[in-house]
Amino acid sequence: MRRFDLITPEGTRDYLFEECALKRIVENRTRAIFKSMGYSRLITPGLEFYDVFNRNSRYFPQEELCKLTDNKGRLVVVRPDSTMPIARVVATRLKDASLPLRLYYTQPVYNFAPSLKGRSVEINQTGIELIGSSSRMADVEVISAALSVLSTVGQEVPGFAVSATLELGDVRIFRELMHRLNATPAQKEEIRSLIEAKNYPALNDLLDTLGDNSITAALRKLPTLFGGEEVFARAAEVFNDSRIQEILDSMQTLFGTVSAIAGDVKIMVDLGLVNKTDYYTGLVIKGYMEGYGEEVISGGRYDMLLSEFGYDVPAVGMAVNVDAVANVIGKKYSPEPEPADVLVAAQAGCEAAAVAQAEQLRAKGLCVEFALDAEDAVDFAKAHQIARVLLVGAEGVKEVRTDE
Repeated sequence: MRRFDLITPEGTRDYLFEECALKRIVENRTRAIFKSMGYSRLITPGLEFYDVFNRNSRYFPQEELCKLTDNKGRLVVVRPDSTMPIARVVATRLKDASLPLRLYYTQPVYNFAPSLKGRSVEINQTGIELIGSSSRMADVEVISAALSVLSTVGQEVPGFAVSATLELGDVRIFRELMHRLNATPAQKEEIRSLIEAKNYPALNDLLDTLGDNSITAALRKLPTLFGGEEVFARAAEVFNDSRIQEILDSMQTLFGTVSAIAGDVKIMVDLGLVNKTDYYTGLVIKGYMEGYGEEVISGGRYDMLLSEFGYDVPAVGMAVNVDAVANVIGKKYSPEPEPADVLVAAQAGCEAAAVAQAEQLRAKGLCVEFALDAEDAVDFAKAHQIARVLLVGAEGVKEVRTDE
């Protein structure tokens, strides 16, 4: 008995006409931004060998991957992330290419994390990877792309305006504290998760079991260090450490640069940004748009990831959640389907001539539909707001206007 032939798997859905149009708006605008900045498109397979994600650092626990076997019995997974497959491509097929490499992608990823139950498993993403530079300018370039997406992705939509925020963080502060904390790996991961969720009560309860010292005191404060430039002064009072102060000074300089180019996008500092995908090694960014409760942009610097594929070069990148941005735009704009420019109807025996006529018009950039019933062509055109009807018969072509 068939039980699931009329529904989609949990966490997936069908996208119909208006939703597809909204996605195209986002994809077309982001693609234009990336191409204008010199990025070239790259596409990776939807299926990758499990080994691509089964790295020493275990960025993606195997229970969060959708695993299959190919016809040779080898373990493959449905792509959960685009950065790691791109790292594989760069470390193999593009290893001899001159640096820096500027790459962009538009493709879905699949996240089966238990915490995402009830939410989308399939996420359409577009993003960039800047490979081969550890410079501050590389960070600024990726951030400027994120700002362009946040501020202009809906500019072609009539009357669209939305407030946006970009948060800056640096995972090195958290890692410095974790390196000095006497705790098990499981406890450290739970601390990371609680800080990311800003779950203060549970975080305090866990830290109580690890003693009262300068490290646990700093970890209690870390998720509260959120706001504007004043965060740096507050952080200096919390961290009595030269290495962390050096990171804070670097962040503050970057904050000033980003603020100068942000336009209408609000820039915030969040020292509690400790992403689960912990291939990030420094800068972390998250972008938000009014009307969506989670980030629509995420990214950062990942200087060690490519070395795990045998190619030791730094990198920085960011990804845009196309579905989320389309959701924001859709709350303020409903794209109307555009009617065809011309309807071509063929009398019996004149179908080939009708096709030739349609192709000539399409070559001029017009949208042309065929009337499947020539006798009802004019009524069909009126009902679907098609202004021109071409009736192709043995005696030639006759034009009828429906808008007069």
